[in-house]
Amino acid sequence: MIALLHTGAAKFPPNLVSRSRQAVSPLFPAGVLEGFHSIVSRKLASHGFGASMAAMSSFPPQRYHYFLVLDFEATCDKPQIHPQEIIEFPILKLNGRTMEIESTFHMYVQPVVHPQLTPFCTELTGIIQGMVDGQPSLQQVLERVDEWMAKEGLLDPSVKSIFVTCGDWDLKVMLPGQCQYLGLPVADYFKQWINLKKAYSFAMGSWPKNGLLDMNKGLNLQHIGRPHSGIDDCKNIANIMKTLAHRGFIFKQTSKPF
Repeated sequence: MIALLHTGAAKFPPNLVSRSRQAVSPLFPAGVLEGFHSIVSRKLASHGFGASMAAMSSFPPQRYHYFLVLDFEATCDKPQIHPQEIIEFPILKLNGRTMEIESTFHMYVQPVVHPQLTPFCTELTGIIQGMVDGQPSLQQVLERVDEWMAKEGLLDPSVKSIFVTCGDWDLKVMLPGQCQYLGLPVADYFKQWINLKKAYSFAMGSWPKNGLLDMNKGLNLQHIGRPHSGIDDCKNIANIMKTLAHRGFIFKQTSKPF
């Protein structure tokens, strides 16, 4: 019986191995069974069972299969220029079961109304003129986002996903405002999201006045990269979400239906 279970353990689900162990326990000394259990555990871990079970059991299941973490950077100045235009368009695909990053979409966008970046904008975002010159227009980037969403299986009606932003500005103001200015449609998947500031305040009982910096401080996390880099801000959002999820927080949509 032991030899049979040892050779086939990697093919058995953990609960079946556990039941088999209980079944043979009256027949063998405890030391033998402990050694057998150790061997089976190593076999399961070598085939990925241990890691996947740990990831699944470390926090409660979320309502979504995937979280799409997004943080735009846009043209800016003091006083503010109008209209603002998106110049960095990053998305991280976060697995709702493991809270790990599975895929990244990241493009820079060429502004057309104010094609020359201001010194203030470059200082704030770290984006220099050469990073946006010759890049696709917003319309082209949105088409590539749609292609990426399809490739990642995110357009499948059976897959539940939602965008996550640090505040409501990205998807309530910036994207619909620029699309309206350019006469572009806004895809339905951009019309519902989770505001991480609201989620954090629900979980921690305090409003993060300074956004990501306050949330990282409140959770004793190191800030990743530079503030106001879109892709780095996305990584910080993902890290904060993972930490809150491990504490048992369940993320819910915060935006109101359009």
